[in-house]
Amino acid sequence: MIVILKQEADKEKKAVLKGKLKALGFDIHESKGRETELWGLVGDTSIIDDDYLRANEVVEDVKRVQEPYKMANRKMHPEDTVIDIRGRKIGGGHFQVIAGPCSIESKEQIIEVAEDVKKSGAGLLRGGAFKPRTSPYSFQGLQNNGLKLLLEAKAATGLPVVTEIMTPEHLELFEDIDVVQVGARNMQNFQLLKALGKCDKTVLLKRGLANTLEELVMSAEYIMAGGNENVILCERGIRTFETSMRNTLDISAIPMLRKMTHLPIVIDPSHAAGIRWMVEPLALAAIAAGADGLMIEVHNDPESALCDGPQSMTPEGFDELMKKIRKTVEFFGKTMD
Repeated sequence: MIVILKQEADKEKKAVLKGKLKALGFDIHESKGRETELWGLVGDTSIIDDDYLRANEVVEDVKRVQEPYKMANRKMHPEDTVIDIRGRKIGGGHFQVIAGPCSIESKEQIIEVAEDVKKSGAGLLRGGAFKPRTSPYSFQGLQNNGLKLLLEAKAATGLPVVTEIMTPEHLELFEDIDVVQVGARNMQNFQLLKALGKCDKTVLLKRGLANTLEELVMSAEYIMAGGNENVILCERGIRTFETSMRNTLDISAIPMLRKMTHLPIVIDPSHAAGIRWMVEPLALAAIAAGADGLMIEVHNDPESALCDGPQSMTPEGFDELMKKIRKTVEFFGKTMD
């Protein structure tokens, strides 16, 4: 249930109403826009009558939310959320490119790629330290040492860093990581989501291979319900019957998520197709469809990469793509901070 308050409503009277609602057992999520103040009531709203609330002199209107997600719902937060990651803003007209290797392989590799993507205009650096792989025999990442190397690249370039977490027990290792990524396989790892809800890290939440958009937003709700509202959604392709590419990028997810939620939306064209030459058209299409950012894999030697070489761009190819990305972003009225 959403309670819309009148403009310039008396503060003391609002406090009285808030006390009554809390006494009834409701948690209250407050959202203040430029012209509107909203309260989202979380709890069993069947016990309260709409007209009882409308009769209060500080209340403008009351709306019931049918969707199971409340805090992530655009009805609760009409304006786009803008997340600030050490000065890099995303959402609400701010566009960011996250770039780097699928997997961190050495100090020389991650720092070289970090310097290259920064020079080309990327705002954040990605790099996998813990790698969930389909095969137990595939490279699993450098893990703790990989995190240390990623932080060295952060220190060398000043770029905020993004890397994937596998389990709640690893959270203490991520103290200096700027954005914690939840991979597609962990989208419904609810214990992990609850743990991330209790921290103050920005979370990049990837959609699962076979999950609906509502399930993706509900996973974001788990994090937000714990108190952490810094969530970015990521579409990285879904499993379909098509076999000519790794996954099918769901471009239609962008406008639909835009209608459903106020959270920023990032597209990962590298994992979507798994093919290097497809990254550019998918990236540009995502911008046109309304995405707030892109996450692109870049490797200094893709042919020798220990993970996902076929989809990784070279630094030179990424630099050329960034020129097109910047023009396209500006054409659609967004800014790259």
